[in-house]
Amino acid sequence: MSTRPGSANSDTRGSRPPSAVRAAAALVGLQGLVGAGFAGYLVLNSGAGAQGMAAILGEGGIFLLLGVALLAVAGGLFRGRFWARTPAIVVQLLLLPVAYSLLVPSSQILVGAITAVVVLATLLLLLSPPARTWALDLDDSRRRSG
Repeated sequence: MSTRPGSANSDTRGSRPPSAVRAAAALVGLQGLVGAGFAGYLVLNSGAGAQGMAAILGEGGIFLLLGVALLAVAGGLFRGRFWARTPAIVVQLLLLPVAYSLLVPSSQILVGAITAVVVLATLLLLLSPPARTWALDLDDSRRRSG
């Protein structure tokens, strides 16, 4: 197994990430599925809206792209790829204002509360001490000897 910087295996932090990272991967995967599902919903209900077909297909395409990207990040986290932690954290930080806008200005309490709980749980899991130790490769059990 090669660990040169340009090799395929240089991106790993051991064979298995901590349970906090794997739980975060599940939540990020759920977010990806919701994004892809919402894209399908937009396209299927395109005739009911006042927007033109091009605008709805464009919006659906963006949600599909984001959903697939989140699924890729979730897969990376699940397989122990440390690169996936940063985009997962950034997405959670971007979703915090979405949760707030659902809760307060939009008065969609249930959807906003569910969104806030999932986002905060994912963020806390990704920033937990085991996840930070894993990301910094400070765990002695995973250090490779020369």
